[in-house]
Amino acid sequence: MDKTQYKNVFVFVEQREGQIQGVALELLGKARELADNLGEKVYAILLGNNISDKAQSLIAMGADNVVLCQDAELEQYYTESYTQAICQIVEKYKPSILLIGATTIGRDLGPRVSARLSTGLTADCTRLEISEEKELLMTRPAFGGNLMATIICSDHRPQMSTVRPGVMKALAKDDSRKGEIENMDIVFNKDKFRVRIIENVKEKGNMVDIADAKILVSGGRGCGTEEGLKRLKDLASVLKAEVSASRAVVDSGLMGHERQVGQTGKTVRPDLYIACGISGAIQHMAGMEESGFILAINKDRYAPIMQTADLGIIGDAKKIIPALTERLKSIMK
Repeated sequence: MDKTQYKNVFVFVEQREGQIQGVALELLGKARELADNLGEKVYAILLGNNISDKAQSLIAMGADNVVLCQDAELEQYYTESYTQAICQIVEKYKPSILLIGATTIGRDLGPRVSARLSTGLTADCTRLEISEEKELLMTRPAFGGNLMATIICSDHRPQMSTVRPGVMKALAKDDSRKGEIENMDIVFNKDKFRVRIIENVKEKGNMVDIADAKILVSGGRGCGTEEGLKRLKDLASVLKAEVSASRAVVDSGLMGHERQVGQTGKTVRPDLYIACGISGAIQHMAGMEESGFILAINKDRYAPIMQTADLGIIGDAKKIIPALTERLKSIMK
């Protein structure tokens, strides 16, 4: 393969019902860094229908060019139509790097695209860098999160990676940035279309996604009871925070998987993360170590979480959390 004909960093911009997903903006921020290192451009791939008004915002968030594909077949996400669209874009533009968010859509789309393009895909990356040889270094947890593996795709292009929401950081919006919006028509092979959405049913809920929360009160095995969960909710109520949990609490059935922080849950980056009764296994740390300020409450002074925390309180969370809650109530009246 002549790798010299492949250049530029492409980002699949996930949108749902016309709303750009946060992970896409985070990937544009990382793509900007990678492209600057390579001396190349950032391209945003925007697929959908009647979404041209969203293209300019992607330039403001770091893209140099936007490849805009609008078609009725792209209005809703279907694996086959989106795969055909991205493969045609790759064949035309020949990107060196293609980044996709590791969402439910991205986890479905990424493997299909990589198989069609006969290239590799490194999933759930936590770090992306450019080597001295100008190869993409893709780092992800391996062996159950007990070590970090750095993978390169030296023989095939594009180099593909999926990244979970919350891992990378979006750039500040800059409306003064200039870029080019390129419209592209996709020629679909509709004989391969086998699936149609009959109905969309949305679950109603009033909880904030923990990935978007500014403050998280998170409980581990040390708070894994109904009473312990109530203490966490009381503290969160005072701080106007969201409650999250480690895998141990989720596995016990006290909290849903959508509230889980960690390698098998969600990656979060709140301004304040309060870890209550969480030992700090590497799988959990992978999901919250980029938090702005980490407060750990644990009776084990040697717990791994204490090595990462900005402030550690050594003691029984059952006693400390109610005391902290009452103290904050008196201060924040």
